[in-house]
Amino acid sequence: MEKQKILVVDDDMQIVRVLRQILAAQGYSVRTADDGAVALEIFAEAAPDLVLTDLQMPNVDGLELCRQLRTFTEVPIVVLSVRDSEKDIVDALDSGADDYITKPFGAAELLARIRSVLRRTPERSAETIESGDFRIDIAAHEVWLADSPLRLTPKEFELLACLLAHPNRILTHDFILKKVWGGYYADQSDALRVLVASLRKKIEPEPANPKYLITEPWIGYRLVTSGSL
Repeated sequence: MEKQKILVVDDDMQIVRVLRQILAAQGYSVRTADDGAVALEIFAEAAPDLVLTDLQMPNVDGLELCRQLRTFTEVPIVVLSVRDSEKDIVDALDSGADDYITKPFGAAELLARIRSVLRRTPERSAETIESGDFRIDIAAHEVWLADSPLRLTPKEFELLACLLAHPNRILTHDFILKKVWGGYYADQSDALRVLVASLRKKIEPEPANPKYLITEPWIGYRLVTSGSL
């Protein structure tokens, strides 16, 4: 069986050595780059199964790397950074990252997150889902709201696909976290809140007073697509 390939992008050589050791010990094939420009070149050559990247790097930084990769690939991207503010998480998710891990990190947590992202796939119970004002084409990765196309990040797309698969139903935080982030989801509640706020900005006429994506306090969220609930 061919080894899964991970591209590690970080300009801290000590971190790179540690990551290489951790990943290689688990049977992954590892390539490395010290900035985003080099990473793009290696990506084209090596076709990795996952990109693990820092944010702060010379030349092309981690956010720009995410944005450029998302113009042509859906390969999972995991950000590994010392930055831990809400803005940093929002920027990374908006740029196309699938997960966000804060340094310092534990090897067990890192490997669990990687396994989760590698095995996770978007909700694909139907090729196309239509409900109320929404229509989503899973295979084409396209979404329309009232016949107007929406530009969503990969994570926003997965969240909306999950909600549209269960329209007008309350979905718990745990259910959504498992669907969008996979099996290792315990520390993603803040990221879910951030992702919901980000999606609301793109689908709601008034994000502060949502009519589609409704918060059910202490329980989860509901996507309202019909008038009778």
